[in-house]
Amino acid sequence: MQYRQLGRTGLRVSTFTLGTMGFGGTGWASPVGKIDVAGAKEQIAIARDAGVNLIDTADVYSAGLSEEILGEALGDKREDVLIATKVRMPMGDGPNDAGLSRHHIIRGAEASLRRLNTDYIDLFQVHEWDGQTPLEETLTALDDLVRSGKVRYIGCSNYAAWQMVKALGISDARGLERFASTQVFYSLVSRDIETEIVPAAVDQGVGILVWSPLAGGLTSGKYRRGVQAPEGSRHLSEWSEPPIHDEDKLYDTIEVAVKIGESHGVSAAQVSLAYIAQKPGVTSLIVGARTPEQLRDNLAAAGLELTADEIKALDDVSGEPLRYPFWHQRNTSSDRLSAADLTQIQRHL
Repeated sequence: MQYRQLGRTGLRVSTFTLGTMGFGGTGWASPVGKIDVAGAKEQIAIARDAGVNLIDTADVYSAGLSEEILGEALGDKREDVLIATKVRMPMGDGPNDAGLSRHHIIRGAEASLRRLNTDYIDLFQVHEWDGQTPLEETLTALDDLVRSGKVRYIGCSNYAAWQMVKALGISDARGLERFASTQVFYSLVSRDIETEIVPAAVDQGVGILVWSPLAGGLTSGKYRRGVQAPEGSRHLSEWSEPPIHDEDKLYDTIEVAVKIGESHGVSAAQVSLAYIAQKPGVTSLIVGARTPEQLRDNLAAAGLELTADEIKALDDVSGEPLRYPFWHQRNTSSDRLSAADLTQIQRHL
């Protein structure tokens, strides 16, 4: 397991993070898993043995049950790990039970602390954009939590590049705590973040935490052209994330991952994870699993190093054309491109 700096901070996090959406597994989260305290303890032990030091949850996962199970499963081992959780989504039916107002952020942090049975949150993330609450209100509330000692680092999740950079600009101008990380969806199925978010994160020194790097299991190798997926697979249910815009491209990509995996004697899932872990700007991949066997296989990807040719093969089959203005910058400005620019333009030169 490697450890990478989280953005500009001095905090080092493992390249793989344990995801806990399946802890509890009630309501909309039930297709992800229904893991109880005993199962959570087993998964935490597996992750810790593999070198994982960061565990990610959210208040909205099973209406707080994921946090409760995580807190109980860690017990007196809480100091051995870093805990990341989130706030923003609805946690009740009231008009102030969602969003990124000072009211909801402070209330959400205090509720998460109680459920997690801890005195502090290592990484407190705003789970989604709130276009109606002034960023100044959100950021000062987060800054107050850091200054109080209840939170140590802050991050955003599911922010567009302009939203993240606007927030960073306000933080820098006002001397407020700045986002150390952004948690985003990134996989062989969807490489959208390479266009704007990755360059912005690299330029601004923001770490990238990746949720669903296997695209809900789509790139694990169990979904293949003409092959029936195993019973209980998430995408045979009503689960709709991520949306699939080009099924043929998806299956072509999976076949390349399967072929590369066979050459290494590993699963397509490990290849898909190793690919994302080796992409520019990526700090850590959040992996969750319904079974211990799945988790062990996923975490084994930490030891897989893909060759430049293998990365190129996956780039070519899963990639998108270079969008404007970046193809124009490639054509006219390649003599003065920064490291941030090159995160997406390099392979098109």
